[in-house]
Amino acid sequence: MPEAVFTEKAPKPIGPYSQAIKSNGFIFVSGQIPLDPSTGEIVGDDIKTQTRRVLENIKAVLEAAGSSLEKVVYSVVFLKDLSHFQAFNEVYSEYFTKNKPARVTIQAANIPRGALIEISVIAEA
Repeated sequence: MPEAVFTEKAPKPIGPYSQAIKSNGFIFVSGQIPLDPSTGEIVGDDIKTQTRRVLENIKAVLEAAGSSLEKVVYSVVFLKDLSHFQAFNEVYSEYFTKNKPARVTIQAANIPRGALIEISVIAEA
């Protein structure tokens, strides 16, 4: 039976969805944008700051579900501008040092709340 995951250490959903769903040995984390969990506001105006906040949010959701970044097997990354790809990758590689998940990275015209980035992941429970 699917189980919703919630933590105060990550932003509350801004729509009708869960932070993550735990099901069949996997955790499906909803797309995270760079919202500060305590204020609900976008953090930073550069891709590195925003990427770091998104990954910290994902880390908090995974830990609440009993998992970790080391167990991420797949990620989907939406960048507002692909010219940010190299700077994004610099921060992303700090978080995924051992097991590098499979990944899709695409440019998206309009990310919620004017964010520069959104990331969703699937991890082993």
